[in-house]
Amino acid sequence: MKKSIGIWRSWALVAGMMIGSGIFTLPAVLAPYGSYSFIGWIITGFGAVCLALSYSYLSRRNPGLGGPYAYIYEAFGRYPAALTAWAYWISLWSASAAIVLSFTGYFELLLPWLAEHQLVAGISNTVVVSIIVVVLFTLINLRGVREASAVQLLTTILKIIPLVLIGLLGIFYGEVSDIPATKPNEQSFMHMIAGICLLITWSFIGVECATLPSDDTIEPHKTIPRASILGTLTALLVYMIAMYGLMSVLPVEQLLQSTSPFADAAQLLFGNMGAILVALGAVFAIGGALNVCILISGTIMLAGAKDGLFPVLFQKTSKQGTPQRALLFSSFLTITLICFNTTKALLNAFEFFLLISTFCILLVYLGSALASLKLQWRDHLQGITISYINLSIGILAALFSTLAIVGAWTLY
Repeated sequence: MKKSIGIWRSWALVAGMMIGSGIFTLPAVLAPYGSYSFIGWIITGFGAVCLALSYSYLSRRNPGLGGPYAYIYEAFGRYPAALTAWAYWISLWSASAAIVLSFTGYFELLLPWLAEHQLVAGISNTVVVSIIVVVLFTLINLRGVREASAVQLLTTILKIIPLVLIGLLGIFYGEVSDIPATKPNEQSFMHMIAGICLLITWSFIGVECATLPSDDTIEPHKTIPRASILGTLTALLVYMIAMYGLMSVLPVEQLLQSTSPFADAAQLLFGNMGAILVALGAVFAIGGALNVCILISGTIMLAGAKDGLFPVLFQKTSKQGTPQRALLFSSFLTITLICFNTTKALLNAFEFFLLISTFCILLVYLGSALASLKLQWRDHLQGITISYINLSIGILAALFSTLAIVGAWTLY
């Protein structure tokens, strides 16, 4: 089959997965920390860049279907790869649950009558809308990678425009001095920063996305490394502009209560029409993140099934090469997770899913960084010259992942 993913569609997988529900919902979660949150963005952004450079090395060396899973399989063998594949897969469908809840929060702004009319008796409208959205994007992915990657490129472009616009206008019209530095619950500084970094790590999940559909990528040895680095830097720049502008224009008290902070900021800057336009942009943006999350959940199951790490029935693909059974099963689990949390408030449920997904993906990132170091050492023993820059990047990526895992275990 003809390959369909070039540099820009590959870039859209990375940037589109990162710039999703995290940036649209995290401002409310990080509001209690005020300007201290920017320290967390800088630290976590540096770690994400190290991971992107590490994946760049691995993909240049040997791009393979399954991305992180394939690298760990080559470096450490079957059992560590099995742990990675399962952890990554769990992180994806639990992430989908978090993303779709964020999507629903903005979608309800566009259709306020949802708050007045119950769609299904006994079930909240948030759950009903979330299930419909998961089904819709699953159907898009069932049509094939070409269609899914085209949707991803479009939604990535649409999401960047309102974020940068609101951020720049917020910086221009807001006051930097209005962003307080606060420590909730009298936490120690290091304990607080560790918690902030763990929450922000959610916003950089996706650094590995370009590596997964390598079988559908044009010139993967060149395209994947470039897309990984470019996508990560794009996300970091957009995040810093958007967060700085948002926190300059919205009071912390309002951020704490908001389920759609960028729409609230647009309300202040442009009035009702601005809020509607940003909410519409957020719906398409978060939908793009959900799209790639569902796409990758099927890809990792397909790769693992081919190596006997997932049930063999998930090897089956359609005429377009789509892993239909894997996509349907992953989406079923996402819907089940949403239904089990019907009693939680929107932000509480979002944070719950966020922590599950983040902890699982950190295990994958640590395994990938260690695989980079192991493969470089193997090349060295075989007389192949290795780059000390790549070696240093691998060490930094492993250190960042380890500290994040320890922080997650300690804090939660």
